[in-house]
Amino acid sequence: MAVIDRIPGQTTAAAQRRVQPGTASAGGQTASREVMGKLPVPVLLYLAAVMLPIGFNLGPLYMTSVRAYLLIMIVPLTLRLFSGRLGRILWTDILFFLHIAWTTVAIGVNNPAMVVQNTGSAAVEFLGGYLVARAYIRSRADFIALCRWLGLLICLTLPLALIEARTGTPLLINLIDKLPGIRSVGNVNIEPRMGLQRVQVFMTHPIHYGLFCSTAFALTVVALKDVLSTSRRFLIAGGIGLCVFLSLSSGALLPMILQIFMIIWIALFGRLRRPWLVLGALIGIAWVVVDILSNRSPLMVFLSYATFSSHNAYWRAQIFDWGMKNVWGSPIFGIGFNDWVRPFYMTSGSMDNFWLVMAVRYGIPGFLLIAVGYGIGLLRVGFRDFTSDPVLAQLRRAWMFTFVGLTLTICTVHIWTTIYSFVFFMFGAGIWFITAEPAGSPPDAAPEGLPRGAARLPVAAVRGGPQGGVSRAEPPSQPAAARHEAPRHTRFPIKPRP
Repeated sequence: MAVIDRIPGQTTAAAQRRVQPGTASAGGQTASREVMGKLPVPVLLYLAAVMLPIGFNLGPLYMTSVRAYLLIMIVPLTLRLFSGRLGRILWTDILFFLHIAWTTVAIGVNNPAMVVQNTGSAAVEFLGGYLVARAYIRSRADFIALCRWLGLLICLTLPLALIEARTGTPLLINLIDKLPGIRSVGNVNIEPRMGLQRVQVFMTHPIHYGLFCSTAFALTVVALKDVLSTSRRFLIAGGIGLCVFLSLSSGALLPMILQIFMIIWIALFGRLRRPWLVLGALIGIAWVVVDILSNRSPLMVFLSYATFSSHNAYWRAQIFDWGMKNVWGSPIFGIGFNDWVRPFYMTSGSMDNFWLVMAVRYGIPGFLLIAVGYGIGLLRVGFRDFTSDPVLAQLRRAWMFTFVGLTLTICTVHIWTTIYSFVFFMFGAGIWFITAEPAGSPPDAAPEGLPRGAARLPVAAVRGGPQGGVSRAEPPSQPAAARHEAPRHTRFPIKPRP
């Protein structure tokens, strides 16, 4: 039986349409269908800015569509955050702002002439993307709407990706370049792989396009399980997977492969008491076995399978080794935007590791501020107990799958400009799980002086709740009449004692 809010004077038929999240409605629809909502307009505008790669000069500053939009949004959203209008301030919020403050100091020490432009753009892209999601993705309805829109938008880019894979022509980028007064990102023209051109569609690099598309895979397959039919979910997921593949980048394929693995793991072993602890133990054992049996380090073995060629794996290992030499050479303020020390044969200055770039550029404090803030957010979301709310647990699982894949992937690729902003937008889109209220959570303990058995019922029921249902406990300071108003939720119907 579905649990129903009963409001005095409301008919049974009307009450049956008010279904608690996590239960089935009379029409057979699940709670996820009941909580579907519209995506907030500021989020739609942000996604439009991400997918329209428009660039223009504003005086001496180079602006993109994302930077221009977030420049408008960041100040009011920051004020809303620290005034408490977005809920309580979290350690992740504080550490992210401290990271930007430290990057300003680090760039001031290393590149004084670049402080305003580079720190400003990083702050707007990083904090702006995070704050838009933090402010407007605040419920299961918002999150489900975001998942649906992402899947739809990525599938809409598939025709452009297919054309570019065959011709090497990024149609959207070329179209924007032809418009007067603006320009788009450059056409990278990377060497083909597997007889296909690598597609960038609207991003600065094919890796970034593939990474963008990979974020929606688990969100479609897992989060929309009770929202879309199985055939529609897998059709959309297939389109997303094809877009990721057309980037022909191991850095983009890796997170999707990891998401598929985790989906299969939980489908097969979800009945275990602690399936993720078992998986972690198996990974630890495999790491030790590889370390004993292989003449290479486990990290090198992982990189050799996570890249398209052994040459790329070797090159990433060299980047990491020499990057760490730069970190220990300038551990406090980093080296800023100065060229990093490396052997003469490493002619390229690119560093394919986001976390390493943070440490090299801004020093160990800059790295720790962003990494700890990121880690705290993941751990707090991951350790929430949502056993009483299967729908919320399912949404959380989809987001965690996405970020397990992303976290490992940005150890092998660097993210900047638009995709940098988008990754932390997606991170902010899951922060609401930290304070989410599960449906069917246990009621507060009984007030002092009441029978022990009364603790099983909401306080308002013991004090005389409205007929036909149980209201949530009201604060003791409220007048008695206020406790007899229409209740917000009813956990279960009460049968009168004989």
